Amino acid sequence: MLDNTAYIGLGANLGNALQQVRAAVDILDHLDPIQIDSVSSLYRTAPIDSSGDDYINAVARLSTSLDADQLLDVLLQVERDFGRKRPYYNAPRTLDLDLLLFNDEQRTTHCLTLPHPRMHERAFVLFPLTEISPDIVIPGKGYAKGFLDLVSSQQILRLQPFSP
Repeated sequence: MLDNTAYIGLGANLGNALQQVRAAVDILDHLDPIQIDSVSSLYRTAPIDSSGDDYINAVARLSTSLDADQLLDVLLQVERDFGRKRPYYNAPRTLDLDLLLFNDEQRTTHCLTLPHPRMHERAFVLFPLTEISPDIVIPGKGYAKGFLDLVSSQQILRLQPFSP
């Protein structure tokens, strides 16, 4: 039974970033026990605290029977399968998959913080997130749409609706 709801941030700025984000959604949707319920439009964003080309970003809502730690392990493996390297903090990425929200969980461990600690400060998360879930609440923070004005100075361009 797929009784957990998670939101995943997807991004890439190395190689064919647009294709890599699309392919990652397809791979996740075909992994058992994950079902992609909704995917935002694709967005182009300037790097924040990073370097390199602009990013292609999206947010996906999924259902799963995995717990948050298991899902994180799957996401990290998919990143590795796409050639993700971590030569230094915030290095450019072939694929970045962030576990943003998992049900209403709030916790911090050595490998996972829920909700994602900076999601309310990032246009590349908030705009696609509120596109697919306009009334979503970030546990411990409030309505995601309440933070949109705070990130309005960050460069973001909606490119197109998601298509595999």
